[in-house]
Parts: sequence; C-alpha cells; structure tokens
Amino acid sequence: MRQSHSTFSPNSTAPTVTAEIAVAGFTRDVKNVLREHGCEFFRQGKGDHEVWWNPTTGKKFDVDSDIKSRHTANAVMKQASIDHKF
Repeated sequence: MRQSHSTFSPNSTAPTVTAEIAVAGFTRDVKNVLREHGCEFFRQGKGDHEVWWNPTTGKKFDVDSDIKSRHTANAVMKQASIDHKF
C-alpha cells in the first residue's frame, strides 16, 4: 500500500498548475497547425464551432472554439487528415 507523505493545508496559497493549463486549452495550437498544413476557415458552424476544410483532401471538419483536451485536439487532426499528435 502506497502512503502519501505530502501535507495539504486548506489555507495554502500555492498556485494550481492544472487550472492554468485547462484555461489555456489547445484551440490556438490546433488552428496554427491546421494553417501550417494549408487548411482554411470555411464558415461559422453551429454554436461555438467553426467549419474548416483541407484543400488537399477536400474534407470539411468542425473545430470547437474551446478545445480543452488533447484527445479532442488529436481527433481534429485526424479528421483533417494531418499526422500530428498533441
């Protein structure tokens, strides 16, 4: 059985790194990679989604405006036919 030796104080003022990462998200990075591979914004989709297209393949795909998960970011890359992993 593994025991934790760290102490936690509810009054601690230590910043949480995970919260900062979650706020930043992957959207900017995803869009940059899409542009680097020649993909273009096609039109505004439903809600906060955008429709992009890859002129090389002719495929259209949705990009959420708030991608928080690397899994979702990787799924967008797969739909765009781009070999890139986050």
